[in-house]
Amino acid sequence: MPKYLTLTDYAQITGSAPIKRETHGWRAKCLQRLVRLDMPVPQTIALSFGVVREIATGAQMNLRHLLGHFPQDQLLSVRPSAEHPQWGGPAAILNIGMNDDKHAQISAAHGEPVATALYLRFVQSYAEHVAHLDPDMFDVAEPCLPALQAALRDYEMEMEEPFPQSPAQQLADVLRSMARAWEGTSARLLRQAKGASADAGLGLVVQAMAGGMGTGFSGAGLIRFIDAETGAPKVAGRFKRQGIHGMEAMQNGNDTLFLTRDPRGPSLEEHCPEAYTQLVQHGAHARERLREEMEIEFTLDNGKLWVLDAVTVPRSSRASVRVAVDLANDGVIERDEALMRIAPKALSEMLHRQVDPQARAEVFVRGIAASPGAAIGRIVFSSTAAQACAARDEPCILVRRETTPEDIRGMHSAQAVLTERGGMTSHAAVIGRGLGVPCVVGASRMDIDERRKTLRAGNHLLQEGDMLTVDGTNGVVLIGEVALLEPSLDDRFTTLLDWADARRDIGIRANADTPADARLAREFKAQGIGLCRTEHMFFEDDRLTLMREMIFADTPEDRSDALERLLPMQRADFRELFEIMQGQPVCIRLFDPPLHEFLPHSKEGLRFLADALNKPLSEITRRAEALSEFNPMLGMRGVRLGVTIPEIYEMQARAIFEATAELAHQATPVVPEVMIPLVSAMREVELIKSRIDAVAAMVRSKQGIDFSYRIGVMVETPRAALRAGDIALHASFLSFGTNDLTQMTYGLSRDDAGRFMSDYVQQGVFPEDPFHVLDLDGVGELLELGAARGRRARSDLTLSICGEHGGNPESIRFCRGLGFDYVSCSPFRVPVARLAAAQLAIEDQG
Repeated sequence: MPKYLTLTDYAQITGSAPIKRETHGWRAKCLQRLVRLDMPVPQTIALSFGVVREIATGAQMNLRHLLGHFPQDQLLSVRPSAEHPQWGGPAAILNIGMNDDKHAQISAAHGEPVATALYLRFVQSYAEHVAHLDPDMFDVAEPCLPALQAALRDYEMEMEEPFPQSPAQQLADVLRSMARAWEGTSARLLRQAKGASADAGLGLVVQAMAGGMGTGFSGAGLIRFIDAETGAPKVAGRFKRQGIHGMEAMQNGNDTLFLTRDPRGPSLEEHCPEAYTQLVQHGAHARERLREEMEIEFTLDNGKLWVLDAVTVPRSSRASVRVAVDLANDGVIERDEALMRIAPKALSEMLHRQVDPQARAEVFVRGIAASPGAAIGRIVFSSTAAQACAARDEPCILVRRETTPEDIRGMHSAQAVLTERGGMTSHAAVIGRGLGVPCVVGASRMDIDERRKTLRAGNHLLQEGDMLTVDGTNGVVLIGEVALLEPSLDDRFTTLLDWADARRDIGIRANADTPADARLAREFKAQGIGLCRTEHMFFEDDRLTLMREMIFADTPEDRSDALERLLPMQRADFRELFEIMQGQPVCIRLFDPPLHEFLPHSKEGLRFLADALNKPLSEITRRAEALSEFNPMLGMRGVRLGVTIPEIYEMQARAIFEATAELAHQATPVVPEVMIPLVSAMREVELIKSRIDAVAAMVRSKQGIDFSYRIGVMVETPRAALRAGDIALHASFLSFGTNDLTQMTYGLSRDDAGRFMSDYVQQGVFPEDPFHVLDLDGVGELLELGAARGRRARSDLTLSICGEHGGNPESIRFCRGLGFDYVSCSPFRVPVARLAAAQLAIEDQG
């Protein structure tokens, strides 16, 4: 027997009905609140999640009880009511109950054009969303009686039955169609992408149409009281006259009115000041009682106001921050609630230019969104070309198969970076985020021809010099110049983050390799530098030549001579960083990459190097080949260089301590932190620490001044995490470098994982890309073991994370749980981390 749904399954929107967001959805609950605020809401019935599920599975509906709540011949609307507005839902269906008899009735009362417009809109909507017919069949240039008659004929021809005339059948079909649409695969995937669970429920709201068709001043409109882009107070929206006078106004071209008085034309405020005043009062009342800025949908029927719906104003990230801060400052909400209302990712969007969502654009290729922001520029295929463009003040997009340390200067010069290969922690991604340069990586569907200077994706072929727009926020590359929105930092942004700092309980530092990075870190109120990668300082032309001299030195004395000339440059680098950070900690990682990264890769480059070093090309080629490795990321790099070529680390330590001593003479407080990379054994730390301590003693003696410093280890290998107890005996701090730690734990190249990672995630092999979201089960267990064993050996051990995971809210949650002292991330992610850390602290206290 089919199940029948009766009156007990429905809830009337009144002040006392048992309606909850968790059972009937946000719209039903919101409408009930509007009723409680004495707003003139038309008669409304809410169907619960359970009822809608029963309808979707074929339960028979006895609609007499439901229809009994409405006057006979009342036109109705049905709207979706999911638990959260952002989860969406099926399209609303209006004017249910419109049929031939109702058309005649409205024609007699209000005129045939009014009735025809209503009926035609309903037929169009019903055909598309209920009967699932092609909407183009029912598209008309202008509503008129012949167009209505043609639409009814087309419907009957396609469906092989007349358009339904029974209001009860229309309503039943609409409810069933909306219920089943919600359960469809596409709808499920769409709402899951927005954070909903697969089995999230849908409520439906059946409401009397307050159609605004009266013979007096009538129409429909939408009003909000803030600017959706900035959040500043502003009345905005629309109002369109309807009914007989509305048709006359439309014929005269003035059926649409401004809301407030405007010299450009008539306004609602002038024509119906009482209703306008009521709307403003309702908006203020809703802001105070619903604790939100609301957008009100309304109708006027012979001057009488009806409130049909109210939703949170759709707004930009900038507006969201302003609204939250203003509500808190006005005492409407608490500061903690203001902090919880802002998604951390929203702050990232505010720091960079973004593609205007209203802009029309053609997609060239899609990839991985590796560094947020948007930029426009001409295509270039080399770092040299990018630097040439920068010299001419021409914006460019650097396009590479993948970037290497040699491309640093080109990345500095480019407006954005696009690579064919790579993932979230590839070289281009990491450096892009550090520089604040928009970056899309892993765009594997494009083909680069560097010889012909062309770039192909699908049917599109672009040349060097053609314009592209790179959207690093969404991982999309667009053809040509697309409109961008400028970044929007203001006093509300600063205020919100000041509130966040007062609530969070974990430190936030920045990864900063250059003075510009350090200044950004200070601007975003990072509590120091958690990772300074010194190798990036050696790629300037004058330094690169000295580095290559050092690499090709024939004797230790020649090597020391080249390093001696590098020393003052390094010292100046470190001094500038210390001065910028003004006494905050600066953690300097000693030289890490394999030496071959500093060598040219082309024959032309090798020939130039031979000339510069005055050595035979054959010798340069032979020695360059000898330095190459089968797997350089696991070869001669990091601490292994420090052990086998100690002069490099000794020079860097001397530069750090001499810069420290110089500033100590000026009474500028500096406590440098020296970090040893890629450690896997305690003995490595012992050897390097003894040499660093010896250099410190020598500088103290020569400079005649004492200073403090700390030595720690970057935990990047699984063995270092497992032996953290031994290592901690010789280290003041352990900083987990989760980029390499993830790479080594998985046995995955972070530069190549993008080729198959999407398949792995889609097929459930990995829940997420482990280079993007910290793997709590595998890599996380190594962090947990390392932290526990390190602290057990040394109770005052400082623990931190400095990989690219450091800015993710999920990683911060995990690190807080392990008792880490701070996280470190790229400068542009510092505000995100500050807010995320505060939200976690608030959650724990809630």
